[in-house]
Amino acid sequence: MEAEAAKFLGAGLACLGMGLAGIGVGNIFGNFLSGALRNPSAADGQFARAFIGAALAEGLGIFSLVVALVLLFVV
Repeated sequence: MEAEAAKFLGAGLACLGMGLAGIGVGNIFGNFLSGALRNPSAADGQFARAFIGAALAEGLGIFSLVVALVLLFVV
């Protein structure tokens, strides 16, 4: 396998993290909504935690994008 092909393959595999981060954010907010509908009085206390979890998941997705860009343009 050529080095150029391996570089593109590695960058493509690194980009999978972005899709998985999107799935994670959907899972976080879906579970939050499910819990909020079951117990509306506790929803206000957990709303900030849902945003923190979503921010962490998105941060990992952006980190995955940075790794893919480094593999494409630096290495």
